[in-house]
Amino acid sequence: MTPVNKLSQAEINPLKSLDEWEDAVLERYPDPESIATSKKTDEYRNYDTPVRDTVREFYRLNHTYQTYAFVQEKRADYLKFDKKEMPVWDAFQFLNQLVDDSDPDTDLDQFQHLLQTSEAIRRDGHPDWMVMVGLMHDMGKVLCLFGEPQWAVVGDTFPVGCAYSDKIVYPEYFSNNPDYTDERYNTKLGVYSQGCGLRNVDMSWGHDEYVYQMMKDYLPEEGLYMLRYHSFYAWHREGEYEHLLDDHDRDMLKWVKLFNPYDLYSKNPTPPNWNELRPYYQELANKYLPDRLRF
Repeated sequence: MTPVNKLSQAEINPLKSLDEWEDAVLERYPDPESIATSKKTDEYRNYDTPVRDTVREFYRLNHTYQTYAFVQEKRADYLKFDKKEMPVWDAFQFLNQLVDDSDPDTDLDQFQHLLQTSEAIRRDGHPDWMVMVGLMHDMGKVLCLFGEPQWAVVGDTFPVGCAYSDKIVYPEYFSNNPDYTDERYNTKLGVYSQGCGLRNVDMSWGHDEYVYQMMKDYLPEEGLYMLRYHSFYAWHREGEYEHLLDDHDRDMLKWVKLFNPYDLYSKNPTPPNWNELRPYYQELANKYLPDRLRF
């Protein structure tokens, strides 16, 4: 595998926007209009370019370099959570360093997007732990602030260590991945066993797995599935990897499907009124989170 540091900056981070990959998701999987309150879903992620080479290049890199060994390396490095420690609300300010001027859907900072997601969930009367999921679901994108390339932070996720589904976006690029021809990893089960359960499967590395690991002691199981698998579209939209699932995964699937539209369609140009919302969210954070978060 070619070391990442030998790639140019454009090759490491080909997307104009950290969230540009979601554009392709919205085009592939249009959702009902009920959550998109400020405009129709088909108006979201409009770059006036129906085919974006940057997204295709992003997935070429992602599918080439997200190997089983790469995932083990990142898990060993980041899941020690020894990079930073800070109060909960300082963590949101840290995340706000990822303000993205190229996002066509919103000029709001990351925290305001998270508030819009959580407020849409709260408006629909879901449990407060799910509101907490909405508030925290993108916190894992701080990986970019630790120097990780875009393709190791966002994008559709998939199991590593076994054969790739042809329902994953741009499956043709997996032929560049060393695992594609490695007999240890290129069979249907690979390093896993039939019905082993997703909790025993290593997913491609990114913000989903990272925030799940960060939150796994603080939220209910349903919320943890939302965090860990909300980008696993080959499973929750295409019905793939049935051979790896157990009954618990099948039971949790409905919760993952419930969450995703709130993430994708809750953006609108009106910023949340933090002064009004602050007491509710401070109480919510006190209920579910420690005073300080480790990164």
